[in-house]
Amino acid sequence: MKNKLEKFFSGKKVLILGFGREGRAWLNILNSLNCDQAPDIAIASMAIDDYSMLKDIKTYVGSDYLNHCDGYDIILQSPGVIIKDFISDENKAKITSQTDLLLRLCNNFIIGVTGTKGKSTTSSLIHHFLKANGKKSVLVGNIGIPPLEAALSLSGDEIIVCEMSCHQLEFAKASPNIAVLLNVFEEHLDHYIDFNAYKAAKENIYKHQTENDILIINKDCVNKTLHLLPQEKYICAINKGADIFVDEEKKILSLPCFSTSIKDIDTSLVGIHNYYNIAISLFAALKVNCDIKVSLDSLKSFNPLEHRLEVFLKKDNVIFVNDSISTTPYATIMAVKSFENVDTLIIGGTERNISYKVLVDFLNKGIVKNLIFLPDTGMRIAKEIKEANKFVAEDMHQAVDIAISVTKHCCILSPAAASYGFYKNFEERGNHFKRLVLEKT
Repeated sequence: MKNKLEKFFSGKKVLILGFGREGRAWLNILNSLNCDQAPDIAIASMAIDDYSMLKDIKTYVGSDYLNHCDGYDIILQSPGVIIKDFISDENKAKITSQTDLLLRLCNNFIIGVTGTKGKSTTSSLIHHFLKANGKKSVLVGNIGIPPLEAALSLSGDEIIVCEMSCHQLEFAKASPNIAVLLNVFEEHLDHYIDFNAYKAAKENIYKHQTENDILIINKDCVNKTLHLLPQEKYICAINKGADIFVDEEKKILSLPCFSTSIKDIDTSLVGIHNYYNIAISLFAALKVNCDIKVSLDSLKSFNPLEHRLEVFLKKDNVIFVNDSISTTPYATIMAVKSFENVDTLIIGGTERNISYKVLVDFLNKGIVKNLIFLPDTGMRIAKEIKEANKFVAEDMHQAVDIAISVTKHCCILSPAAASYGFYKNFEERGNHFKRLVLEKT
């Protein structure tokens, strides 16, 4: 892998676009290579906090940093950089990412997972099943481990499970051996020209597959392009009429070669959507020769990921749930459906102009008694809600105070919105919520 990277970058003019965690990882990787001719490196970023590692490296800093993409052979995009139509098509063609180069240059078998929601849990489940079956597996990607950093330390026979965000896939020119597309809902519209552009980024996970590859795709994501592709395909859904499905009414999990009652699955994961994630993860593991019984038995030791329907406090018959990962209406609906007697819901966050009609229609059925609205999107949603006790909170402190005073059974933070502008990320938001609840109860 290292030899391939050295050949790829040798003698090239390289622009690192964005200098956050992945931008710094790019610089470390480039500095570690022993190219025949050292690449000429520059960095363009909105801001740079630490210049200590940038000796003799040209930098472009400020709000116009995207205006400096001309004249480079390779542009290394960090996931947080918003491209839209701010740079030319000629420069877009030069963009690559760690995920793209992993797919193009790495010889290891790769299982890629994407989707608006569920990709972290599904990726982690697949990795968990592989390890339980004695397979060498490494989990990388959007879950927090830069793909190339991990790939450079592999022995060569590991299976790579890679969680792939839309940003990591947007300019991908290759696809994984097994591609999983869980779902696509309106999300990240601040990063894309429109919803179609966002969907197109997700679809890159399978667009470059061959007849030797496998695609596991949500029923609602199947489109005309799909039928032109050569790979082995399996359709999945939270309903019948698919190869892999969870029957919400009969509580059955079904694969082409196996089915079982949900009540017979021993897991601490909650919600019908998580059984959907389990079903897909099981099938992906089966495709690399894992045993179904061993995989199911291993679910007992799988710990749910933090900030995803995380029950962090049970006190006086009241539970508090941190679902800060929720950034879409669909995720919030699933959160409410996953618990009995949800009487308080905290929603709202960064305004990205997505539609909340499906969530408004759901909440106007009177399913949740108390709704607490946070800026900014909470204010927009509140205007459409009629069937609930409505509370407007200025910040998380006030939201938690209200929640503690009105909740009798179950309170969920499931914002249906991003956290940017209020918090650094959803983890910081979730941790703040948990800390406040624990301090005040």
